[in-house]
Amino acid sequence: MNTAATTEDLSKISPQQARELFRDGLVVPTAGISLGYAQANLMIVPKDMAFDVLLFAQRNPKPCPILGVLDAGETSGPLLKGGDIRTDVPQYVVYENGVAIDTPTDITSYWRDDFVTFIIGCSFTFETALLEANLPVAHIAQGVNVPMYRTNVRCESAGKMGGPLVVSMRPMPANLVPDAVRITSRYPAVHGAPVHIGNPEELGITDINSPDFGDPVVIPEGQIPVFWACGVTPQAAVMESKPSIAIGHAPGHMLITDAKDSQYLVP
Repeated sequence: MNTAATTEDLSKISPQQARELFRDGLVVPTAGISLGYAQANLMIVPKDMAFDVLLFAQRNPKPCPILGVLDAGETSGPLLKGGDIRTDVPQYVVYENGVAIDTPTDITSYWRDDFVTFIIGCSFTFETALLEANLPVAHIAQGVNVPMYRTNVRCESAGKMGGPLVVSMRPMPANLVPDAVRITSRYPAVHGAPVHIGNPEELGITDINSPDFGDPVVIPEGQIPVFWACGVTPQAAVMESKPSIAIGHAPGHMLITDAKDSQYLVP
């Protein structure tokens, strides 16, 4: 297949077409693909750990807003009609005892009938609204994955799940930061308003050019870093909590759902 497709080429395809491309082997960060449709993080765990994940999400709704849950063994659902959660994300991360052991493009060989899938809101969803308001989205403009960072902010633990808040960063011109706050605050189901603006060291981030996940972006002169809660947070909790097995999406390589961004917009 042609893996040289640009984000511009992919921006207008349907979620089903995007998932088919990923199923066929396209591996790219999904920011800017199928604009207008919600993207989502994944956390897949055995059923005996599912309550801890659900409670962790309930206690930490900013980084872990749940859009849907597939019951034990289910591989499809309303957010990906006709799709397969095992193949329709461009890349996954498989954890054993908190250590990433594989980054496959297909998790069929790891699948278990007791796996429960949590579909978690993603900030890529509100990027369409930012772009429509002529606000910059640096990682899309620069053709890289969004930068993500572990912070010194602790999430509230739940059972065996505990770990740090992870944030994504988008630099903004200082005069446009209020617009970015206003626009994203209307999407609480996909992380909502920023959790921090400005000095990254206040979050324990010592080098803005060395993200823990994703890629660094160039911060133009006159722009300041703006940080949003990130759905990679459950994976950071998995790394710290060390369950026997868990599977997530590769950071920035999201599930593109059939839900419209507008479904998560509040007045």
